[in-house]
Amino acid sequence: MTSIFLGVTRAWESPIYPGYSRVWQDTFSGLPGASPDLRNWNVITGDLGVNNELQFYTGSSANVHVSGGGTLKLVPWKDSSHLKGWTSGRIESKYTFTPLDGSITRIEAYIMLGDGESSHKQGIWPAFWMLGDSMRSGVAWPTCGEIDIMETINGALTGYGSIHCDICAGGITGTARIPDHNWHLWRLEIDRRDIDYQNQAITWYMDESQFHQVTGTQIGSNKVWAVLAQSPLYIILNVAVGGAWPGYPNSNTLDGYNSYQEVAYVAHYVSS
Repeated sequence: MTSIFLGVTRAWESPIYPGYSRVWQDTFSGLPGASPDLRNWNVITGDLGVNNELQFYTGSSANVHVSGGGTLKLVPWKDSSHLKGWTSGRIESKYTFTPLDGSITRIEAYIMLGDGESSHKQGIWPAFWMLGDSMRSGVAWPTCGEIDIMETINGALTGYGSIHCDICAGGITGTARIPDHNWHLWRLEIDRRDIDYQNQAITWYMDESQFHQVTGTQIGSNKVWAVLAQSPLYIILNVAVGGAWPGYPNSNTLDGYNSYQEVAYVAHYVSS
């Protein structure tokens, strides 16, 4: 993977894989400080009122911008002008996709986390994840379905992959040991090659090594599996601050580029 990203003068192209067709990608091209391509993304603003988080999401270039070198940067900042003391960045794809019957659907991103020491990241919660598009038309969580491709908390070198649904609101989760805060490939595959939903699978990878899998048999409900693996999804990238899971920042927590998330590309593939 490293050879793909030599140089920072142009957008970084997502790879071409034998046996897969690339259906969609964003390589976050643009001038330094610009917004991500608004044809592809909604830049989320406001206090979403979820998980007891602290951040107020803004569209400011301080929180959300492309680097000019073919990456997206989502940056949390301490900001006393907001009630809970933090701002951050979150984007959600306008692009939606439905995993195809008879194929493997692959969603991946190449991500770097802020290179600050873990001891200075208490309460920082970057994520790359998806929600069922039905949420946009009023279906409540967790009925809409959620698939978390990568989450980390508090700077720990552990990546989490999870699903949340009607029968597992608390999540079915696997973990990956992350070597460092540098660039790593995070991938999710939804395998619908078998006609029987019980033999279908959702599989997580870091740097092409599998670390988690959930099958239709584990879910045990055709209806719920259809929400997770057979219905439209959209992609989310964000950095949350605080909340019931990571806990809250402390006096050692650093904001800014110590704790940001940088993304080289996001891409959607389908097996040939």
